[in-house]
Amino acid sequence: MFSITPSGSFTLLHTFCPTEDCLDGAAPVAPLVQGTDGDFYGVTSGGGASSLGTVYKLSLGLLPFIKLLPALGIIGQSIRVLGNNLLGATGVAFNGTPAEFTVNTNSFITAKVPAGATSGTVQVTTANGVLSSNVSFLVDR
Repeated sequence: MFSITPSGSFTLLHTFCPTEDCLDGAAPVAPLVQGTDGDFYGVTSGGGASSLGTVYKLSLGLLPFIKLLPALGIIGQSIRVLGNNLLGATGVAFNGTPAEFTVNTNSFITAKVPAGATSGTVQVTTANGVLSSNVSFLVDR
């Protein structure tokens, strides 16, 4: 695995073992996905404890975030907010405008797009700090 900066700087992050008996996996088979914990996850077709593949995690020190479903909506629309450690959340704001919300589970909040909301970052205030959306929410007028 590697990363490339916008300026073209290449950094090798991890090299998978070329044989099937490696615990960390061999032969990655799918694109990485980023979890709301900030870490990246992937799958290999070989290696792992039984040499049948494994799920792996790559931690780069990125901060946790929230994901919005959908990332576009109108005033009054309910949206889903996905994240980690959301129980006890005390606030949700759309680009600074407070919103009505319900904490459904530790990883799921329902929030209404408030009157006066403008396009921008959505934030959830939790006991552990403020989590921000990884993409801007677009208010459709």
